[in-house]
Amino acid sequence: MIGALNRRKARGAPPAGTGPVRIFLLHAYGMGGTIRTTLNLAAHLARTRDVEIVSLVRTAETPFFDMPPGVRVTFLDDRTVRHGPLARRLAGMRSRLVPEQEKAYGTMSLRTDLLLVRYLRSVRGGVLIGTRPAFNLLMALFAPPGVLTVGQEHTTYEAHAPELQTAIRRRYGRLDALTTLTEADLKAYRKALRGRPPRHLLRLPNAVAELAGDVSSLEEKVVVGIGRFAHAKGFDRLVNAWKTVAAAHPDWELHIHGGGTEEREQRLRDRVEAAGLTGKVKLMGSARETGIALSKASIHAVASRYEGFGMTILEAMSKGVPVVSFDCPHGPREIITDGHDGLLVRSTKAAALGRAVNRLIEDESLRRTLGANALTTVERYRMTSVGPRWDALLEEMAATAGPEPSPSTSAGNVPD
Repeated sequence: MIGALNRRKARGAPPAGTGPVRIFLLHAYGMGGTIRTTLNLAAHLARTRDVEIVSLVRTAETPFFDMPPGVRVTFLDDRTVRHGPLARRLAGMRSRLVPEQEKAYGTMSLRTDLLLVRYLRSVRGGVLIGTRPAFNLLMALFAPPGVLTVGQEHTTYEAHAPELQTAIRRRYGRLDALTTLTEADLKAYRKALRGRPPRHLLRLPNAVAELAGDVSSLEEKVVVGIGRFAHAKGFDRLVNAWKTVAAAHPDWELHIHGGGTEEREQRLRDRVEAAGLTGKVKLMGSARETGIALSKASIHAVASRYEGFGMTILEAMSKGVPVVSFDCPHGPREIITDGHDGLLVRSTKAAALGRAVNRLIEDESLRRTLGANALTTVERYRMTSVGPRWDALLEEMAATAGPEPSPSTSAGNVPD
């Protein structure tokens, strides 16, 4: 049925790539690395293109981050207003189109299924960019002819549940392009999609935004951890690591900037208290101005179990703050050069992370050298470097749009 509708739409479809760029987000007014980097990309593209953020849901009256000038925001499911009985009934029914293993599944419903499909089928021309598997999978199924589709992956292929990986292998080849944040994940997707890759399959890292705050003086006796309170971010391990630090340097403090559910936050507070670190580990809440928090820190500690990329690493580097990170899959090792602009901890033990933090506390010369080198490293991830690669990808997609390549066709690439 979709095929017949697509053939009908194809007869009147505009030239591929003409029209606005529409970027899907789960909740544009929320907080998180994907939202922040997507808004940064939208701001760049809006300089020369018509750009719209399409937010699946709205759960807040005002945005956590400032919206880029010139970028429209559309909400498909505005949950800040009361809907009629039919809408409420549909909202209470589970999604039929998104695998339940997708982490956004709990936010989605039969109502969001219908809203997404209706929106996708209404689009004429332009580019659709998805920022998570739910959007990428639905774009692959329902985007009309003449619309170019770009799937972004902000987490690693291995982090997806097996059922979600199966859906990805089945459908991602229908996308016009797929971008990963790391070379390691690019290899994983090349292997997974080797039978039928998208026409363009490439690594495009996130670009670090210009943040408020000065470059750190590296004199404050403060180490920061930044991120949402999720198991993947490993704040439980960071608190355990701080026992090693506090024993050697009781005058230093760990400030954790982030948020999550009340349950997760309370669990972390309980862990701090149980470890005897009350007053030495402080939960600072969600930081609207991450740059200011970093400018007042001397070390950034990353205790993640895995990272799709590691945006806070770049943000710390942009303030000249050296990073101590577990060498987890995949992002940290592609950003940090161990001993040059940060430290990678290959052990998974919390005490090993604590010892690496102690090393930078005790060696001020090394701390300053790593911080200075980090300022050089981060230049590769500025929008002045990453933005033109996005421009080149969109231009190449429009130029090469046409019949799908055969499975033997190699995936297109935009040069690093």
